[in-house]
Amino acid sequence: MRRSRLALSVFLLSILVYSPANAEAAIGVAMDDFSYTDTSAEPANQTAAHERRLSAFMAALRRDIGADQRFRLVPSAQDGATFKVIGGIQKTSTLVQWAKVAVIDVGAKKLVMDKLYSFRGDNDESWERAEIFVSREVMAALGTPAPVGLAVFDFELEDMTAASAGASAASDASYLAEVTGGVREMLGQSGRYRIVDVGGEAAKAGALRDCGGCEAAIAQKLGADQSLIGVVRRVSRTEYTLGFQVRDASTGAVLARGDSGLRLGADYSWKRGAVRLVRDRLIESQQATDALKR
Repeated sequence: MRRSRLALSVFLLSILVYSPANAEAAIGVAMDDFSYTDTSAEPANQTAAHERRLSAFMAALRRDIGADQRFRLVPSAQDGATFKVIGGIQKTSTLVQWAKVAVIDVGAKKLVMDKLYSFRGDNDESWERAEIFVSREVMAALGTPAPVGLAVFDFELEDMTAASAGASAASDASYLAEVTGGVREMLGQSGRYRIVDVGGEAAKAGALRDCGGCEAAIAQKLGADQSLIGVVRRVSRTEYTLGFQVRDASTGAVLARGDSGLRLGADYSWKRGAVRLVRDRLIESQQATDALKR
């Protein structure tokens, strides 16, 4: 009787784990067969052996990834794949082979993994060891959260001085462009964000800092997940403050913001100050939060 209850429990658990809802929630992964090239110049023709080992390698790789409930294998990128895995193996000498493996975020059209591995030997055992290592690396890359699409709008200047507006308009525009470019570059390199091209959409709305959150709707229209606007407030020719705000593109909710204290420096220091503020208050703050969750 106890054995029957245990069997029933296992059966019910399997239904829960393998339910269609969970299958739909799993991340779709498409995987092309890896290519194989032999440039070792060995006299023996090993084509048949290599085809067999490559076939076994791909079957094991698909089996390992498919066995992880976080993922589901799909035939191609057109069949709902979030990621696509591609690669190739090259034999360069009797004992050395190289494996090039890449994982592509299909929606973002961006590489989330691009690595080159070497492994020694050309027998069943060496291929099996290589597959085990590659499968772990690929699953680690697939488990990494996809970068957030972020529309970073041009930083704006709020000039609180009594200086003539036209006297330094050209230089102000140049310094603001450097600020925006620096922040976009830093966020893109962080790996957390995919910078969405804002084009000329923002110009249609005027000053975004005064539009009551309209930047979120513009970002959503551009296909971004979030929006970021920033302001440089000139207090005097050698004093300024900085601020930025991030919103959820679909709801308009404020997700993050940062404001600096009064800073000293000429206009060319705006970029350095803005990059540091956004990095400290957005990137490093998120990293600290992630560390606490572990």
